[in-house]
Amino acid sequence: MIVGTAGHIDHGKTTLVRALTGVDTDRLPEEKARGISIELGYAYLDVPNHGERIGFIDVPGHEKLVHTMLAGASGIDFALLLVAADDGVMPQTREHLAVLSLLGITHGAVAITKADRAEPARIDALQDEVRALLAGTGLDAVPILVVSVSTGQGVHELRVLLFDAARHLPLRPLHGLAPRLAVDRAFTLDGVGTVVTGTLHAGEIAVGDELAIQGHRARVRSLHAQNQAVERAHAGQRCAVALAGLAREQAPRGQWLTAPHVALATERFDARIRLWPGEARPLRSGLRVHLHLGAQSVMASVAVLEGDAIEPGASARVQLVCHAPVGAWRGDRLVLRDAGATRTMAGGVVLDPFAPARYRRTPERLAELAACELPTAARRRERLLALSATGLDLARFAQAEGLAEPQQGWALGDDASAALTARLLAALADFHARSPDELGPDAARLRRLVAPRIAEPLWRELLAGLRATGRIGQRGAFVHLPEHGVQLSAVEQRIAQKIAPLLAAAGVEGAWARDLARDSAEAEPLMRATLARLAQQGELHQVVKDLFFSTATMAALAATVRRLAADGGVVTAGAFRDAAGLGRKRAIQVLEHFDRVGLLRRVGDEHRLRADSALFDGASN
Repeated sequence: MIVGTAGHIDHGKTTLVRALTGVDTDRLPEEKARGISIELGYAYLDVPNHGERIGFIDVPGHEKLVHTMLAGASGIDFALLLVAADDGVMPQTREHLAVLSLLGITHGAVAITKADRAEPARIDALQDEVRALLAGTGLDAVPILVVSVSTGQGVHELRVLLFDAARHLPLRPLHGLAPRLAVDRAFTLDGVGTVVTGTLHAGEIAVGDELAIQGHRARVRSLHAQNQAVERAHAGQRCAVALAGLAREQAPRGQWLTAPHVALATERFDARIRLWPGEARPLRSGLRVHLHLGAQSVMASVAVLEGDAIEPGASARVQLVCHAPVGAWRGDRLVLRDAGATRTMAGGVVLDPFAPARYRRTPERLAELAACELPTAARRRERLLALSATGLDLARFAQAEGLAEPQQGWALGDDASAALTARLLAALADFHARSPDELGPDAARLRRLVAPRIAEPLWRELLAGLRATGRIGQRGAFVHLPEHGVQLSAVEQRIAQKIAPLLAAAGVEGAWARDLARDSAEAEPLMRATLARLAQQGELHQVVKDLFFSTATMAALAATVRRLAADGGVVTAGAFRDAAGLGRKRAIQVLEHFDRVGLLRRVGDEHRLRADSALFDGASN
């Protein structure tokens, strides 16, 4: 269990933590000199006969350090709100309570501190005031204890209450979620290297794990959880992680240390937020705010997705457009402060870290956001799948959810699949009726006709399924209904027979249309028309304008590509050039052709083999 202190400056947070744990959380010389907390402080307390250890995050109470308080509060399980008996409720008492409420924290206690400095009647009245202040915050029913560190009053009772809470507080889910740690501190130790500390929000981390932060990979060299050396840490623990292969500057406060497959940085996400009831005016689109998420703080702009504005105390879906990338996963809690950072005004929960910039208020999009608010990942996946006419990206779904198991590929709901298939077959029938002398449209053109927004991998999977069941035919890149065929004319057949040996002789260099016309003694316009017809039927392949290869040659080149991609799935132009015996220019032309027809996918300077492509392996030719 992680306990976070909260309350106004000089209300005794650090002093009370020291009385409970024996640890002074003020470690900076400036903190010692000024007698106030400036940075987050940490302490630990063993739970008797339980094997668990309570972690304390001591936050600063100064109004100018609320951003630091928020960095610590995002990971706590139990809030300990302090109110000094002599001062009473102060501005940061109210703001810290608002933060706790907006973060959804419902377990906690209130300590009326410095009880030796106030009369009993004053303390009784203050307890009534605090109880009224807690109403509607989610912390309404938490116990209120009267404490004095100077006399020892209430300290033992508070410690017992914390032990009991640690024994009975619900555990964070340990299974099914990938590790995510919000970094709130990074430093270097001699002989150890870079160390980051933070609260593990989800999943587990073990020594030897490979993790990611800001696009960098690092290995866990050693690990401390709740200030003890361990081999494995789990969600809900304060952790110090020693990382091999990472400089301290690569892990600033606010970044997330995660499993590589869920690492993300977004500048636009959708959320549901609640405007704090104490706000004086509604929240409208265009408002600039300070966004606090995990241990990070960035400026953002708010776009209200439902209605014109959010009234104080009400909630609504919004889109937050950030001025810098943030880590945001579905279900993460957030807090918004005004642009001047003078007050906390709203808070909520992330719904979708992959929010669209356009069509963000359509009924279809709002239905998707409603699906994102369902209580379990399984139900969210089921509903999103049913809603999507263009399929669900499973890898992105797992990333947004922070799931432990990586997922690949796309899924299409039964209704969407049936509708898409019907449109595809109708489009082919219409094409054949309009162009009976053509075999059919190529797969890319058919996609533009039928489903321009569908993902390419899902489109290829749909075509493969229809081919396998005999509902369509495909020759090369051209798709047709099984009953539709095109016969070559006698002249075209004669030319095809004449150029077959010429294409075979040209081999991996290919043959130009003008050279084929010259060597076969045919008119060049007739040759070009015949070559186009043969290419459409999959009898040969046009790699660039007027450059043709035989199907056998392309199959051999594709086999070379598959062999090169067997280790890692990547093909470079240089490796392909050497393996195929081509010049660099021709090698690039062939690889780009394979990109276009769907055998490969261009990623930077690399070409990656599409695992779901059956082109040139006999399945679709």
